[in-house]
Amino acid sequence: MNGLLVIDKPGGMTSHDVVSRLRKITGEKSIGHLGTLDPMATGVLPLLLGKFTRLAQYFSSAEKCYTGTIRFGFATDTYDSEGEPVGLKQTPALRLEEVRAAAVRFHGEISQRPPAFSAKKVGGIPAYKLARAGEAVELKPVTIHVSSFEIAELNGDQATFALCCSAGGYVRSVAHELGEVLGCGAHLNGLRRTRAGVFDLEDAHTLDEISDYVGDLNGLEELCCIHPRCLLPEMPAVCGDHLALGRLRNGAQANLPEFSEASLVKVFAGQRELVGIAKRIAGTLFQPVVVMG
Repeated sequence: MNGLLVIDKPGGMTSHDVVSRLRKITGEKSIGHLGTLDPMATGVLPLLLGKFTRLAQYFSSAEKCYTGTIRFGFATDTYDSEGEPVGLKQTPALRLEEVRAAAVRFHGEISQRPPAFSAKKVGGIPAYKLARAGEAVELKPVTIHVSSFEIAELNGDQATFALCCSAGGYVRSVAHELGEVLGCGAHLNGLRRTRAGVFDLEDAHTLDEISDYVGDLNGLEELCCIHPRCLLPEMPAVCGDHLALGRLRNGAQANLPEFSEASLVKVFAGQRELVGIAKRIAGTLFQPVVVMG
């Protein structure tokens, strides 16, 4: 089966658990997710299936948006509610305006420390494995972009928020560092991804919904997968004739209908069959860079 499915991931499952469940439902072994969600998190998890996994490189920079809650009063070693408390617990007397003022410094381009309990690799080993073994883990700060971080309300020691950030950003780290700024410690208490790139919750299906299509992969592909022409909207879609499509499928250059000055185009045979991605060489001459086969 080939396509892109958006799953509304339930809490308590890892992203790999979702992949394993889909493999059983579809019988497709080649499945990859576009951006890990922590087990406690829910929401939008796009997955590429079959030959569409060859497109993963074009989704790597997609911005992601979240809603959630931050609990103030103590930090944890994982930066979320599943970790062990770190330091003394406090009962902070925070005001909404104070929290909002502190959140402002997390807008725009910021340097962020990834959590020790993360999939970032140290010497080829995931950091969380080293942290669980009791080893000290020091990850280098990374630069991310936070396009919005709004504190909606503050109820007692918990604040609800909405945040959008670039790929590779950790919302857990934002919560942890916000607690440091306010001097009371904090951790992420709940998280829901509402958007990943162009995909949002309206595009998402639950695993139970997907399970209804066991034995009906054509129905699953047509009714649940994102239409191939809606993928990678920054690339124009063009149709090639029989000769051009044959050349592209064999890795050779071919002439395609000229489409503005786009350097990359999605090449289709008909409405749904994605042949691949091609790069403009000159004029109407294109070179295939991804071939679906």
